[in-house]
Amino acid sequence: MKRKQKKLLYRIIVAGILFAILMICEHGPESISGWMENTWLFAAFCLVPYLIIGYDVLRKAVLGILHGQVLDENFLMTVATIGAFALGDFVEAVAVLLFYQIGELFQQLATAKSRKSIADLMDIRPDIANLESEDGTISEVDPSEVPVGSIVVVRPGEKVPIDGIIESGTSSLNTAALTGESMPRDVQGGDEIFSGCVNLTGTLRIRTTKDFGASTVSKILELVEHSGTKKSKSERFITRFAQVYTPAVCLAALVLAFLPPVISLLMGHEALWGQWISRGLTFLVISCPCALVISIPLGFFGGIGCASRCGILVKGSDYLERLAALTTLVMDKTGTLTRGQFAVREVRAVSGDKQQVLYYAACAEKDSNHPIAICIKNACETDVSAVEANITERGGFGLHGTLADGTKVAVGNARLMQEQGITGFTEMPADEVGAQTVVYVAKDGAYLGAICIEDPLKETTPAALQTLREAGISRMIMLTGDGQKAAQAVSERLGGLEYYAELLPEDKVHRVEELIGDNDAPVGFVGDGINDAPVLALSYVGIAMGAMGSDAAIEAADVVLMDDDPMKIALARKISLKTLRIVRENVIFALGVKGLCLLLGALGLAGMWLAVFADVGVMVLAVLNSMRALKKPKETGE
Repeated sequence: MKRKQKKLLYRIIVAGILFAILMICEHGPESISGWMENTWLFAAFCLVPYLIIGYDVLRKAVLGILHGQVLDENFLMTVATIGAFALGDFVEAVAVLLFYQIGELFQQLATAKSRKSIADLMDIRPDIANLESEDGTISEVDPSEVPVGSIVVVRPGEKVPIDGIIESGTSSLNTAALTGESMPRDVQGGDEIFSGCVNLTGTLRIRTTKDFGASTVSKILELVEHSGTKKSKSERFITRFAQVYTPAVCLAALVLAFLPPVISLLMGHEALWGQWISRGLTFLVISCPCALVISIPLGFFGGIGCASRCGILVKGSDYLERLAALTTLVMDKTGTLTRGQFAVREVRAVSGDKQQVLYYAACAEKDSNHPIAICIKNACETDVSAVEANITERGGFGLHGTLADGTKVAVGNARLMQEQGITGFTEMPADEVGAQTVVYVAKDGAYLGAICIEDPLKETTPAALQTLREAGISRMIMLTGDGQKAAQAVSERLGGLEYYAELLPEDKVHRVEELIGDNDAPVGFVGDGINDAPVLALSYVGIAMGAMGSDAAIEAADVVLMDDDPMKIALARKISLKTLRIVRENVIFALGVKGLCLLLGALGLAGMWLAVFADVGVMVLAVLNSMRALKKPKETGE
């Protein structure tokens, strides 16, 4: 509990004790309550707890008037309680402010709890980096001062300061802050490592691949810090609603307090000013929109906090709300539904041996960081890093160009072979291709052979798609640049998933545009590559795979999955549905109770005590309900 909250708690305790004394005096034996006949003395005694508990409310009301921001909850509480004092309802005036402040304290504590789940992420920011110099000495520096390509040493118990590749050492990493998973991850030399992980066992030497500002930990914190800037439609509605609602109820309270007495006087009857002014003040207290203004943003904040603990970063409550509205989900294949960790399964040589096929393919791919290029270079026994080549890349086709010795090479799909007029080329039969990706290789216009590469499905992909169907996603589509047969094989393994194959990067954009149509249909897209960034930005909700995804994809996306698990897409959907359900419950409950109590107050059937419940009680119950958004949804049901 912060100092400000402790101070408010102490004020509540002191004012509560004095209020209890007032209640005893008002309702106790005649020997105790007799002194209350001195109205001025009793009013002075009531003024003490009133000022103790409410001086800040009065101060904010005055400042609001001076700054032109009159109609807020502080103004409503001030007018109502001062009016109650003027009518002689001293104890009721103290009760209104006391219970209002109890509700405020409760709301602050609830907000602090929901913020903590996000604030805990701030602990993943490392304070130092152990920079290794060329002579082997190690010095502690600020992570922002470490250049790309430097060696940093991470000892057991320390946080990884910057993204990089492990040069030497083996260890286990705690990745819970990034992925939400408690199971340690074993790493060794050559593995990619992300900042924010905690080194558990052995010492690691890491060669940095990014600046600190571009590292995973910095990007996560940037996303979290800006997550509150994108307000949901519900929040924007409540903001506009409060701007209209508050002056409307103030005017209604004024009319209720003065119009009936005036009409009564004109008709020759007694005015009963005290009765009607009391009803007007009760109307004001009941009408305070605290429950709506506080609980709805708190519900969304709780949902974002819950998602962050599960390794799902939502960039704002607007996108959390959009997740619940999705009806169609489009997914890239490689790295999203599949592992994106390609391996050469077979090499077929038509002319020459298999290593020759791999060699010319590796020469063409030597400057590429595409997963397929990496697996081909790893499979080639010859180091091609020194080979000079002038290579042109054709998106959706492959690569072709000339090596330093004049040899012409072409490496890509069947369309590239056909476009280049490669002699002797024969496309592999569909029943042999299956789910594999086939890379055809040609040298000097003649077909050399084919490299069969497999990218297996992620273990959780089938279950994730089934869960998404159960969560209300009526249509799911896979987009891929792979051939028809490879895409069909993956589709069949996923229960006949709808798909479009042999797509160029721009084809994916056009396909999603068609799905969105003129009616702006809520179409989500999941991807991880640089070429997915335009589609992620175009879609209603863009979801990026954060661990293997490109910086461009993460930047363009609205939701980032830190461990690339497709099941997290279904979990994000469940969190959004649960959060929206909680928000709607709060809106219906608050408006329903307040509407009923306002009617009773206008008819004189509700006094100041019911007004306190309609304001503070409803707010506390709504905040309690909002806190449910912090809890991770069950695997089934909520």
